[in-house]
Amino acid sequence: MKKFAIVLFVVFFSTISLAHMGHYNKFDKIEMEILRNDEVIGYNNYFFKRDGDKTIVKNQYKFEVKLLSATIFKVEGYGEEIYLNDKLVSFQSKTLQNKKEKFVNLKLDKNNKKFDIKGSSYSGEASVKNIIGNWWSHKILQAESQISPISGSIKEQIVTFIGKENISINGKQYETDHFKLTSKDMSLKR
Repeated sequence: MKKFAIVLFVVFFSTISLAHMGHYNKFDKIEMEILRNDEVIGYNNYFFKRDGDKTIVKNQYKFEVKLLSATIFKVEGYGEEIYLNDKLVSFQSKTLQNKKEKFVNLKLDKNNKKFDIKGSSYSGEASVKNIIGNWWSHKILQAESQISPISGSIKEQIVTFIGKENISINGKQYETDHFKLTSKDMSLKR
């Protein structure tokens, strides 16, 4: 069966795309619907909790892709990112992807200034320049690589600005920036 992946990332406010963690202070949650062929197939929600210099971002997601009524891809999981002074100090997640359990346990090693990752697809060290590949943060558009929030694997990426785009949500017009994220690994199937 042919594998496919389509990633579309829309940033609703251009000023946020150049922001840092502090620009998310006004958000308690971000709720995203996952669409395929203009139909909702799931959700990806983020919940923010702040306590002084500490920010906790909890994530819940679930979606299912069907082809001719048969499920070809199904994922459900949760994660938690912890930031101190705008720096990621830990991340953990558990996911059920196509009936397979996946996980990530990431901790910042402050002495070596590296991430220690124990994941279902990768265990080892990673540069702190990597970002968790979650969609709430604009930093995903600035990073050269991301850590999979499902398995802990590290993916180098190419971020391409497609252009400005006007979209309508619930009858209200928004000017957005449209980006495409692709892997630098050309051996992956498109």
